[in-house]
Amino acid sequence: MSKTKRFILQENEIPKAWYNVIVDMKNKPLPLLHPETKEMLKVEDLEPLFATELAKQELNTTDRWIEIPDEVRDKYKNYRSTPLVRAYDLEKALDTPAHIYFKNESVSPIGSHKLNSALPQAYYCKQQGVTNITTETGAGQWGAALSYAAKVFGLELAVYMVKVSYHQKPYRRSIMETFGAQVIASPSMTTRAGRKILTDTPNYQGSLGTAISEAIELAMQTPNCKYTLGSVLNHVSLHQTIIGLEAEKQMEMAGEYPDIVIGCFGGGSNFSGISFPFLRHKLTEGKEVRLIAAEPASCPKLTRGSFQYDFGDEIGYTPLIPMFTLGHNFAPAHIHAGGLRYHGAGSIVSQLKKDNLIEAVDINQQDIFKAAMLFARTEGIVPAPESSHAIAAAINEALKAKEEGKQKNILFNLSGHGLIDMAAYDQYLSGDIRNYELPDEDIAKNVSVLEKIIK
Repeated sequence: MSKTKRFILQENEIPKAWYNVIVDMKNKPLPLLHPETKEMLKVEDLEPLFATELAKQELNTTDRWIEIPDEVRDKYKNYRSTPLVRAYDLEKALDTPAHIYFKNESVSPIGSHKLNSALPQAYYCKQQGVTNITTETGAGQWGAALSYAAKVFGLELAVYMVKVSYHQKPYRRSIMETFGAQVIASPSMTTRAGRKILTDTPNYQGSLGTAISEAIELAMQTPNCKYTLGSVLNHVSLHQTIIGLEAEKQMEMAGEYPDIVIGCFGGGSNFSGISFPFLRHKLTEGKEVRLIAAEPASCPKLTRGSFQYDFGDEIGYTPLIPMFTLGHNFAPAHIHAGGLRYHGAGSIVSQLKKDNLIEAVDINQQDIFKAAMLFARTEGIVPAPESSHAIAAAINEALKAKEEGKQKNILFNLSGHGLIDMAAYDQYLSGDIRNYELPDEDIAKNVSVLEKIIK
C-alpha cells in the first residue's frame, strides 16, 4: 500500500446527495409523537417550529438519497472535502498492527463538523423567507457554526448557551458574537422555561435540554422565526452523512476498508455522519464492520440509559422521541466535553443500538485527555474534548489488535479541534481533571417518571 498520509477528493467528487439510512433499516425507528396529543407526528405539526423542507426531511422514510441544494454545495466547497488522514505516528507510538485513519472535520471554518448541518438549515430557512432563527449550544461548536451560517444567508440568530459552558468557554461565545449572534447563558430570565428552572433551582448551571426549551419558546413567540437544532433529529444526521460518504471514497483511495468506525457521541450528529454510509454496506450487502459510539462515563445514555419515549428538552416542548435516555430532567456533570452532555440519543441511533447494529462504550474524563495528549503529540492536532472520546476508543481498539496480533483498519471522526478548549487542557496538565461516574440510583430516579408520559 502507498505511504500516502492524506487523501482529499477533487471538487467534482464532493457528494451531491445526503444518505437517508432509514430506508435501508429493517426495523424502522418508532415514530415521533406529538407532545400533547401523543399522536404520530405529521409534517404540519413540525412546520410551526422548523422550516418546511427540514420538517419533510425529518419524517422522510422513502427517499434513500436527498439532493444537496447547489447553494449549500457551493458553500461546502469552501472546506470540503475534508482530509482523510492515516495516523502513522500514532500507530508507531502504540506499536500496533492496526491501521488508524481519521476524518479531519476540524478544518472547517469554525473548526468542527457542525457546519455540515448549519449551512443547509440556514439555507432552507432563508428560502422560506424566515428572518430570525434560534438554537441552543453546549460547548459552543454548534452555536459557532450556526452563527457563521446565519451570517452567510443573512439571518438574525439568538443562541442559548448552556451556562456552565458559557463561563468555561468564553472564546466560543466571542466567536458567535463575532459573526453577529446574540448569545444568552441558559437557563436565563428571558423565557418562561428559564424563569421556572431558575426559580426551582437558583444555582442550576444548565443542560442542553434546558437550552433547547428556551430556544424553542423564543422561536414560537417571535414573528417570522424558526428553531434549528444541532444534533439528535433525523434531518441533522442526514446532513452529516456527507462525512462518511466522502470517507467511503477516500478509504478506496487508500486501498482499504474499515473494520471499525468510531465517533464520539452526544446526540448523534457526528457519529451518524461518519458511520451511516458504512452501515449502508452492512444493511444492504452484509459487509462486516463494527460501528462504535463513544460517550462520556458521566452521561452514558447508550450504555446505561433506558429505551423509552422522552422529550428532547427539559420542559416538554419538543416532540416525544423514542430514545435511549437518562431522562429529560437529567442534570449533567460539569465535564469539559460540553457537546456530549445531552440526556438522550436520536431515534435512529437508538433503534440501531436496540437491534445491536451499533455498539457503545463510555469513557471517563481522565482517559480522554490522556488520549488527546498522545494524539496531539503524535499527529500535531490538539483535539476537542468531545472528539477525544473517539480517539480514546480508537486507541483502545488499536491496543486490542496488538494483543490479538491482528491487523485491523480503524476509522474515527475527528469532529473538531480543541484550540478554544485550552483551559480544559490547563486543568488536565495541572492534575485538576476529575472523573465522574453517574450513580445507578440517579439514572433510575430520572427514568422512573417516563412511563407516565405515554399511557
